[in-house]
Amino acid sequence: MKARATETQRKTRIQTENEEKILDAALEEFSAHGFRGATIDRIAQHAGMSKPNLLYYFRRKQDIYEALIARLLDTWLEPLRELDAIGDPLPELQSYIRRKLEMARDFPRESRLFANEMLQGAPRIKRLLQSELKPLVDEKAEVLKGWMKAGRINPVDPRHLIFSIWSTTQHYADFDVQVQVILGPDRGADGRFEDAARYLETLFLDGLRPKNAAGDGPRIRTL
Repeated sequence: MKARATETQRKTRIQTENEEKILDAALEEFSAHGFRGATIDRIAQHAGMSKPNLLYYFRRKQDIYEALIARLLDTWLEPLRELDAIGDPLPELQSYIRRKLEMARDFPRESRLFANEMLQGAPRIKRLLQSELKPLVDEKAEVLKGWMKAGRINPVDPRHLIFSIWSTTQHYADFDVQVQVILGPDRGADGRFEDAARYLETLFLDGLRPKNAAGDGPRIRTL
């Protein structure tokens, strides 16, 4: 369901700013307390506005949550959308891995919010998964299959490849405290994402590179 203020054709600058304030405050509240624990009152307090003012923009907590998840999912899927069928497969996949790690680094609250929704069975966003996520994954699975049939990467299950990239990259957001504790103060600093990128590139790209492929593989870039 859309925000009430967006039901008009054009929004004012103030309406846009207030909706952003509400969604930013909601991200903090939902990521800390989950959907059930979050309250409209605390979201309004974090947003610096009254509860009646907030309810002008969003009728229910559910509406705020759905708007937040929809925005999050759109951001989350952008790197997958950019996987280019006419590109060189290994550099394309390297870029995808890098982008996913950058998102783990830059959007940890969003990642944890999404993971929490999945753990609950996606009761509030299954419709979005079916309408937005599945068609995109199906499309990119065909891209991967095309590269495999052409002998450009080794044959694997394309959807499980995508799942594996998701799970390994998002681990560094969802379990970041654990990662830092285990790595310790020396390796648990910001460089852990570069270390992770190099490891995951070796794991995935070496496994996908055809045996007869020439060269040393895609150039490693820094985050």
